[in-house]
Formats: sequence, C-alpha cells, structure tokens
Amino acid sequence: MSKDLTFAKSNFCDPADEICIAAVQMRVGTRVAVNLKEAARLIDIAVMKGAKLVVLPEYFCFMGMKDTDKIVLREEEGSGPIQDFLSKIARSYGIWLVGGSVPLVSSQPDKVRNSCLVYDDSGKQVARYDKIHLFNLKSGKEHYAEEETIEAGTKVVTLESPFGRIGLSICYDLRFPELYRSMEKVNIILAPSAFTSFTGKAHWEILIRARAIENMAYLIAPAQIGRHINGHETYGDSMIVDPWGVILDHLSKGPGVVLANINQSYQENLRNSLPALKHCTLQF
Repeated sequence: MSKDLTFAKSNFCDPADEICIAAVQMRVGTRVAVNLKEAARLIDIAVMKGAKLVVLPEYFCFMGMKDTDKIVLREEEGSGPIQDFLSKIARSYGIWLVGGSVPLVSSQPDKVRNSCLVYDDSGKQVARYDKIHLFNLKSGKEHYAEEETIEAGTKVVTLESPFGRIGLSICYDLRFPELYRSMEKVNIILAPSAFTSFTGKAHWEILIRARAIENMAYLIAPAQIGRHINGHETYGDSMIVDPWGVILDHLSKGPGVVLANINQSYQENLRNSLPALKHCTLQF
C-alpha cells in the first residue's frame, strides 16, 4: 500500500518518519499516585516505540467515587503534584506531553475547571484549554451532569508546535463541529476522552472520523476504558485517524498505547486535491 494514500498499522513508529504520535488508553481509579505511576509506565512504552507527542486521556489522574471528589484535588495553574508530574515527564523524555484533563481551580469554590494541559519538550506548559461543552446524560441508571461540578471554559485554544498547528478539545466537545471549524485549519486535533460505554458504542468512532474528515486533520483520541471502581463504564477504543478519515491505529480493549506516523506533506496534498476548507463560506 502506498504511503501517500494511507499508513500501515504497526506496534512501532517508523523511524524513517519524522513525526510519531501516541494516544494512551487507561483505566483510572481513585488513587492519584497509582494513576500517575500507570501513566508513566504507558508513556515510557510510547517513547520507547518512538513517540514524540504523547496524549493522555481525560481524567488520566483521577476518577473519584463521587463527582465532587475531584474538587478536593484541584490545583492552581502552574502548581501541584499532577502538573509537576506532567512537566517532569515531558522534560525527562524530551517529548511533548498532553495531560488530557487536570482539575484546576475555578472561580466557584464548589467547582473545578476540567483543563487540558500541553507541555513542550523542556517541560514548560505551553497551552491550556478548559472544556467548553459539559456532558449531561440521563439514560436508565446512568446520570451525568458535569455542570454540577465543572465550570465551563469559554475560549477556543490552538497552538503552534513542531508537529503543526494543534487544536484542543475534550470528550463531549466532539459533538459540536462548530468548535473545530472555529480553530481554522489546524493540522492536528486532540480529543482526550472518557466516553461512556453507552454513548461510545453508538457514536465514538463516527464522531472522531467525522471531525477528522471535516477539518482534514489528524485526530488523536486517547480514552478511558473499562468498568471503574465508582461503577461507571467507559468505552475505550482509543484511536488515531488521518485527514481522510482512515483509522491508523486503535485499541479496543485494555490499557495500552496507540501509535501512528503523521505526514504533513500527505495532509497538504489532500487539502490541495480537495480544497474543502477553502470552500467553507460560513463563519462560526
């Protein structure tokens, strides 16, 4: 198969390709130290296989018995054990590392900001995105109402990186295509998630591939997987999708790492061949 059309799946990134990216899949519990140790183990696997950009899932550091438990753990931006961990790991491995979401202080004492934090290869925090769209679901015994414990963000966030222009989002944001169009021609979209098993079975893959195709962007979607100690069950199936909607790699079961090579020339050729982004006339 021609590399100009797609990429072969592999357990290792191609050392001849200059950009290797990874999505980490986890099953997180209530003990932060244990979760961080597991994240470090999986990051090490990704790095040993060639990853230069590693993205952790939403709530990679903690999933409490109650939604309010995360309020106790919230950190001031730039200070705290979870942020120290991310900075140290990024610096020690010389990689770009994305903490899928970290509970940060909000303007309300009974809520947090659910924040995606990006660190460069020197360990410096270079971007922060606060989740804008807050998940709400009532279906049978399942009840989620993020607005009760999370203060919504208000800003669309993109950043320049050695891998191209990156757009940040979290989980439920995937259902709102206008968010991604407002990012304006990003090369990579990040969507760290903790999709429920119920919604994941129905919509996870469809949403990821649709957002990648619409924006002709690579989409990195690390996820939580399995039944957690609080009784919630997350869907998993972490994946990396290319600008044509091709799933480059995915992991349907268990903790682990999803890897892929990305090719900026391939992406540019697609955008030149099918200039859909130039044809978009609506302003969001």
